[in-house]
Amino acid sequence: MAATNIGKIKHSTDELINDAVNRQQSWLEKRRAFTRRFLQKFNVFNKKEEKNPADNTKTQIFKESRNRTILRGYWFPILCALLVILIAVIVMLFKINTPVKVIAPSVPDPIIRPVAEKQTTPSFDMVRIEKSGNIMIAGRNVRESNISIVINKKIVATEHTNKDGEFVYAPTSVLKPGNYVISLIDTDKNIKSADSVFVYISEHGYKNSVSLLMTKNGSKIMQSPELLDGDLVVSKIDYLDTGRMVVTGRALPRLRVSLSLNDKYIGFARVSDYKNFGLGADIGKLESGKEYKLNIRLHDGEGTTVANVEHKFVMPEMTGDDNTFYTVRRGDCLWIIARNFLRRGILFTMIAERNTIKNPDLIYPDQLLQIPTKD
Repeated sequence: MAATNIGKIKHSTDELINDAVNRQQSWLEKRRAFTRRFLQKFNVFNKKEEKNPADNTKTQIFKESRNRTILRGYWFPILCALLVILIAVIVMLFKINTPVKVIAPSVPDPIIRPVAEKQTTPSFDMVRIEKSGNIMIAGRNVRESNISIVINKKIVATEHTNKDGEFVYAPTSVLKPGNYVISLIDTDKNIKSADSVFVYISEHGYKNSVSLLMTKNGSKIMQSPELLDGDLVVSKIDYLDTGRMVVTGRALPRLRVSLSLNDKYIGFARVSDYKNFGLGADIGKLESGKEYKLNIRLHDGEGTTVANVEHKFVMPEMTGDDNTFYTVRRGDCLWIIARNFLRRGILFTMIAERNTIKNPDLIYPDQLLQIPTKD
């Protein structure tokens, strides 16, 4: 009984194992078949299969039909491209074979007219007192013209300008010490120079002589006297018809500058923080032809003289001008300028009115002021 039961169990297990093996082999066979069909579909083994003639006919018909469809859909762009190519070829052939004719328009002959030379007046470039005491005058006028030099209202020489309109004149004889007024005249057109030059030749040589260009807008120093001693520099000395003298210059700031005439003390002024000073004082009438000695001294804080400029001059004849001119320096104001030239600072309004200054509190360095001394 026991043996029979055991045999049945073993027989049943073998069947289960066999069934499992069979199922696995069946699954593997199906898998291999699927893989074989998949690889054959993508032509992995490159096997040439015999084609059916009927299939070839169908493929040829499909290709011909597709070609006709492409031609039917793109015939217009292809035609346009062919036309453009044809036109380009024709244009190139036409340019190569056809000569280009250029017809120049007729232009009348140019009319040559002489250029009218600009009207000019004689002018000064330089008036200098030489070391020998003689003077040299240089200027300009219309080119290739005659120009006369007038000294104290007398024609002393006539020069000829070069192709650039320039001339130079130096008298053969030395001028005597004194003052001279020089002007120019265009001899050919009888035109007088708009400006003139005032020259003072000192007995003490060219270092104390002065050359001043006088224009309608003011005066300009061409050559100034060399009046200096160390840190003290005297730049200008004005003597007015009113008997007042104004001395301007530069020195060390905040020191004192004094003025004396013929060893007589006249007055003093302080040097500004900008190193400028201006000193005006009444000295009375000076006689023409008489020699004077002017001393400008610089004093330190204890009153000791540290620099001295001595200027000897022979008083020339007055020119008769009613006005003088002053160049504004840094730190100046109309009140101080009026006090130096007009004795009273409150008269600054006269200077402002003469020079059309709207704001008397606003003047600029290098501004040229006309001082109405006679008024």
